[in-house]
Amino acid sequence: MRSITTLDLQYAHRFYGFKGEAQYLHGHTGILTIEVEGSISGVNMVFPCNEIQKTAWEVLKNFDHALILREDDPLLPAILGVYEKQGIKNGAPTNTMKGPAFQTELATAYPECRLVVTKETMTVEGMIKIIYDLLKDKLNIVKLTFSSGVNKASEDYEPHLDLNRCPLCGITLDETGACPKCGYKRG
Repeated sequence: MRSITTLDLQYAHRFYGFKGEAQYLHGHTGILTIEVEGSISGVNMVFPCNEIQKTAWEVLKNFDHALILREDDPLLPAILGVYEKQGIKNGAPTNTMKGPAFQTELATAYPECRLVVTKETMTVEGMIKIIYDLLKDKLNIVKLTFSSGVNKASEDYEPHLDLNRCPLCGITLDETGACPKCGYKRG
């Protein structure tokens, strides 16, 4: 059985080097669907969907209302130059929707300036690769689906995590065996 949740991401990007409408900077509403597997006796659920959302959102909020550019896009230094002149390159008091900065083989998040720099062109397929890379050690993901406009892609994965979970509420226990939500302590 699976628990399934969705997240909406608003972002801007372009396909640098692409011939067509997508070569221009444009925005999207992306819909991410995350499916996880696993079971825990006592709570009759695979995983609490609100906890899937919290876990995913902590990292993925860097993509929301962000500009996503490929690392070799000539717009990147121009954008950073404008942000520098405006005094917002290193953040502004109104920039509150940011997660922790991250750097992976596929992408780097600069939350202070609402920017994600990617290795590859940001397609729906590319977004799935990045999301899985960011969440594979946090959730037992078995499928990701991402849609953006008329574009949609999905990828299936083998469940690989054996998470220690609370028998009272289903939340993943911390490294000490305690539940951060209800206080249960593994004996």
